[in-house]
Amino acid sequence: MVQLVEDVMTPDPRAVEPDSPLVDAAQLMRDEDLGGVLVVEGDTLVGLVTDRDIALRVVADGGDPRIIDVRSVCTPDPVCIGPEEEASVAVELMRRHAVRRLPVVEDGRPVGMVSLGDLAENRDPNSALADISRAAPSPGQGTVMW
Repeated sequence: MVQLVEDVMTPDPRAVEPDSPLVDAAQLMRDEDLGGVLVVEGDTLVGLVTDRDIALRVVADGGDPRIIDVRSVCTPDPVCIGPEEEASVAVELMRRHAVRRLPVVEDGRPVGMVSLGDLAENRDPNSALADISRAAPSPGQGTVMW
């Protein structure tokens, strides 16, 4: 049976406005346990910002996420997919563009997000990536201890 993106995506994606301070996006990601949020103006998708964007484009350079806006850090016009596309198309887009998540857009409006984790859970629920994607963050996650 062919799997469609709408069958594996996370519906009702979280979003922020482009003029929002970056700290708002970071707090939303933390509170909702997300790796990225959409950037929208009204109902229109204009970008995608990820935790990695914040870490590498702001924090690593000593920027202040309380005063830097989302627009200046997000990836504008991200690669998107429609909900009626086959999940295999999402895999190919992720591979070709080296991205971990794709906004799902219908009639120009974001309706979901599909991530590598979503696809892994659906295709091989016993894979390491599926297990990691389902797991709750552990205390101190992200802290490397040598």
